[in-house]
Amino acid sequence: MSPEAARSGAVGDPEPSDPLVGCRVLIVDDHQLFAETIRWLMERHGMVVGLASEPGEALHRCRQDRPDLVLLDLGLPGADGIALGRAILEESPETKVIVVTALRDPRMVKEALRAGFHGYLTKDLSLSRFVDSLRAALADQVVIPQPLARAASAREGRREAPEALLAEQLTPREREVLALLAQGATGQAIARRLSITHNTVRSHVQSILNKLQVGSRLEAVAFAIRNGLLEAPGSTD
Repeated sequence: MSPEAARSGAVGDPEPSDPLVGCRVLIVDDHQLFAETIRWLMERHGMVVGLASEPGEALHRCRQDRPDLVLLDLGLPGADGIALGRAILEESPETKVIVVTALRDPRMVKEALRAGFHGYLTKDLSLSRFVDSLRAALADQVVIPQPLARAASAREGRREAPEALLAEQLTPREREVLALLAQGATGQAIARRLSITHNTVRSHVQSILNKLQVGSRLEAVAFAIRNGLLEAPGSTD
């Protein structure tokens, strides 16, 4: 995401009701040009943005500012990005951690989800897709580009027996709902896509959570990606 692309006006000014307005964000990245460009973009959308370039500084800012979102580069010199993200969540459990990296690594996607992160974005995303992903994360959705999510699922191979038994309880309709959740679809969007009511979607989601023995949509999507359940009814790359 270059400064030239950011200046092109491809991303419009925010609406007053935009959930990004007033959102507190910490960018953890040692590449100053990238970090400054993204900060410019997010401030244009009304977000309050801080920068950190190393782990100690990032943890200090999280303790002090309690950001809503942390955008974390996995490639910090001398640091384990996944471990740093876990430490951030321990310091600030309400913060949503999203990997923003140049690494298209399905193994790291799975590690990020296991650590409780809300997403894994690559630095080749368009600015509009990037901003939409932040909105989705604030709505408690998991944000991962579909090709990368499918690649992460394909790596799993044979599932462990207990998780396989849980997954086998899902009906075909529940698998459809779960796949759409993994694409970032809202309850209303799922209802339209499957020609069912919003109340029926809620019932399916609750059944999915019960059968998979998880407590949130985020955990259900993480389970699906870990265990290769994303035979989606059409992807939305």
